[in-house]
Amino acid sequence: MDRVNVGVIVTDSKGKFVENLHQQDFQVFDNNTPQPITDFASIDVPGQVLMMVEAGPAVYLLQDSHLFVADALLGGLAPGDRVAIVCYSAAPSPLLEFTTDKAATQAALDQIQFNLGFGSLNLSSSVNTLLDWLAPVAGKKTIVLVSTGVDTSTQDAMRGALARLQTGEVRILAVSMSGPLRNGTKGSKQQIQQTQQTFEQADAWLKQLADSTGGRAYFPENAKAFQEAYRQIAQLVRHEYSLAFAPPVADGAAHSIEVRMRAASSVSKDKASDYHVDHRRSYIAPKP
Repeated sequence: MDRVNVGVIVTDSKGKFVENLHQQDFQVFDNNTPQPITDFASIDVPGQVLMMVEAGPAVYLLQDSHLFVADALLGGLAPGDRVAIVCYSAAPSPLLEFTTDKAATQAALDQIQFNLGFGSLNLSSSVNTLLDWLAPVAGKKTIVLVSTGVDTSTQDAMRGALARLQTGEVRILAVSMSGPLRNGTKGSKQQIQQTQQTFEQADAWLKQLADSTGGRAYFPENAKAFQEAYRQIAQLVRHEYSLAFAPPVADGAAHSIEVRMRAASSVSKDKASDYHVDHRRSYIAPKP
């Protein structure tokens, strides 16, 4: 590994995306030591978006609530952004290779077959597989994870996925599908409590996966809220800068990453401290 890629999203104190930034507006630190930025790509550079959609029994009746408003995501992306589709339950199944054809993407979403009676939802092991698939893909990479967050993967797979996301270059933007399922009152009080506890654990896991990459998690409760989440995700994808630096040492260890704004031509001194910067927080240095 001769370079470390860092996707960066900058928002101001009102949550508005900051555009027209340049390489000199950023500072990158490796284990608190400043590093020269070797590569920089503005927000105009196309992104690679992999939609990872849970297709298990819990969402069998929610098809109309989440997928069919994905036009808010597809329509909000830049024309040059490429999208691929994968669905998963026990394992991931590719449905569409990366394409700029948004109509083909929507058609692939419409064709997803949901499983009514299959109970395995191996989220983490599927993420691990997708990270392998994405490794050779160049450019800015985002997984839009549309999932309940329920994970039947082994603990080893869960720990492994989290560790790879924490030190990798793929951003997770998660959309929970469990909102419309939470209002049910069928079953005993104990069953309802167990269901709520399962969803709370799933929410926490989705948030942890997203946070580990500098991403975000959304928890919509109806079709309109799903649409707004997709709209925001499209804006996040469109407003990601890409920075890179050379690893200063080859020690095979985990290194922290911090990206700061500096007062430069594009960023006034007063505003720089008010900006919020989202990015990955670590990486694994090459071995000696």
